[in-house]
Amino acid sequence: MGIHRQLCFLASLLLAIQTGVISQPATDHEFAKKYLMSFYNLVYPVPDPTVRMQDPLPEKLREMQKFFGLNVTGTLDKETLKVMKKSRCGVPDVDGFFTFGKKTTKWQKRHLTYRIMNNTPDMSVAEVDESMEKALQVWAKVTPLKFTRIYSGTADILITFATKDHGDGNAFDGPNGVLAHAFTPTPGIGGHAHFDDDEFFTFRSLKGFVLFLVAAHEFGHSLGLPHSKVPGALMFPTYTFIDPDSFSLSDDDITAIQSLYGPPGPPTTPTDCSNLVWDAVTTFKRETMFFKDSFLWFSSPRRNEAKLPIKSFWPSAPENIDAAYEDPVEDIVFLFKGQRVWAFSGNDLEPGYPKPLSSFGLPESVKKVDAAVHDSNSGKTLLFSDKYYFSYNEKLNKMDKGKPKEVENVFPVVTGKVTAAHMADDKIYLFSGTNLYEFSSSNKNLLRRLKNNYFLFC
Repeated sequence: MGIHRQLCFLASLLLAIQTGVISQPATDHEFAKKYLMSFYNLVYPVPDPTVRMQDPLPEKLREMQKFFGLNVTGTLDKETLKVMKKSRCGVPDVDGFFTFGKKTTKWQKRHLTYRIMNNTPDMSVAEVDESMEKALQVWAKVTPLKFTRIYSGTADILITFATKDHGDGNAFDGPNGVLAHAFTPTPGIGGHAHFDDDEFFTFRSLKGFVLFLVAAHEFGHSLGLPHSKVPGALMFPTYTFIDPDSFSLSDDDITAIQSLYGPPGPPTTPTDCSNLVWDAVTTFKRETMFFKDSFLWFSSPRRNEAKLPIKSFWPSAPENIDAAYEDPVEDIVFLFKGQRVWAFSGNDLEPGYPKPLSSFGLPESVKKVDAAVHDSNSGKTLLFSDKYYFSYNEKLNKMDKGKPKEVENVFPVVTGKVTAAHMADDKIYLFSGTNLYEFSSSNKNLLRRLKNNYFLFC
């Protein structure tokens, strides 16, 4: 390039910088100002030539340094700048412009809904679903709160992946800055959680940001918690990797959330189950398991009808399941909830699970499985949904060809929805609400009408 062309290029470059076409790299001072404006309410008043203005920056620096336990100097030293440049939550650390006022807000109900509006391309749908559910259960385990996923309509907690300006007045800043933000429980956008899709989210890898950890933090805000000053607490503002499998809430987090909602209530189990509508029933290693809400019952002589929380038996299992069945050949128990299925070998979750219902070959129109039963004589598993059932071939790992069958055409006395099912002693048992029907597995003839508590003495 000739000298004349070089001079022309440099002149054009300088003009572009001066006019703002090309932005100059932000200085550390400018970066700090923006940080304190975002997270510590740094405000510069309108200049008044008649009044000598004092720079508010040092005071806000001291506030930030005190919050993070740094040396309180009021100057932008290396340690302060290092903390400022860590990836973090977008919620302010002090009373902010879109989250927390002086009065703490909380939900006035204990049963909350959530909806995942879209997904990140960084992870599979099943991984995102599990991350979100696990993040909510972090708080459910230590409070009376219950969370239910919905797939349409407005939920209490709407979960969205977005980039840059996404319509809430709090634009994201691109990679390696603000990871996400959430809104305290208030009318309108309150409770919603937004995740910056310019970040790289992962299921549990060190290469990226573990979505479960980010979501659990944001849901703390969705429930009404501000940031914690305690390093190591989930609600501390900056991101730190923790193995999701060994994660536990700090005492500071538990104290904070229980100050809003109290501790979880004592577990309750029914003493009379004759009028219960079971969530699911299945065989398990020659025993029968009954599921209701967060509990399961074992019906067998050796266990004497043991009752225990589902998660004490399968820590990775969902609660309030829709259906369950055992494949005795593979020695695996399948649990269904919503549009996902979990598989357990003994007490351990099988690799790759939970999976979507489509992994069974079910059509997209099936949003949940109401009941399931494995027929050990035919090697087929019947999956009931609404008034139909599908036949799944366990040996071929695929759905039988043809349309699903109407339940009433094969099991004529069952006119209502099948709510649970299991097989024992070559007989298929179908529960429909509080009704129980016993059928021959070979010809599907009705053998007996039984009471709902036929297998349990409660």
